[in-house]
Amino acid sequence: MADSSPVQARPGGPGSELPAVLLTRRPARPRVVVKADLLPAVSLLSLIGIAGIPLGWVWSLLAPPERVRVFDGGQLVPLQLESWHRFDGLAVFALIGMAAGVVTGVAVWMLRERRGPVIMIAAVLGGLLAAWLGTQMGVAFANGAYAVTTTPAVGDVIERAPRLESMSVLVAQPLATALVYGVLAGWNGREDLGRRLG
Repeated sequence: MADSSPVQARPGGPGSELPAVLLTRRPARPRVVVKADLLPAVSLLSLIGIAGIPLGWVWSLLAPPERVRVFDGGQLVPLQLESWHRFDGLAVFALIGMAAGVVTGVAVWMLRERRGPVIMIAAVLGGLLAAWLGTQMGVAFANGAYAVTTTPAVGDVIERAPRLESMSVLVAQPLATALVYGVLAGWNGREDLGRRLG
């Protein structure tokens, strides 16, 4: 008749450490902090959004104007190759937005005690707000810089203020922010993203 009593490991034998292994529990995963990060997230969104004003001003300085000739009836016809500057204005704004998004992503990541999805979403939405505000203020700054003060005569060549004809440039800054923050979070490798070290 077989013995049904449980097998006990000898002290120092191969099975002596089995109970210790079974009793160790995996630490609980850190939970996403929402309440504590909500007010800082709103503040961060507003701060990043306000940065759209200087971004628009920088764009108004860098974007090239379009040289046009005045024809009968006040018709403005671009000179040869000058219509390409319409794309240049978009490209300059997209590059400025991407640079601002990279800086924003790194700066927000440095807020170690607030790392997480709440702050990342606030930074992305703040980048979108900054891009929209930059388009509005940039065009206003450019119109003021290239304002025509006198009535041009037929045949005159004047500089028309740069303009943004597509709102697709709005995605450059928030996309760069999300990409940089995501890469840094993946590179970090800690489950709490290092918040406890902040």
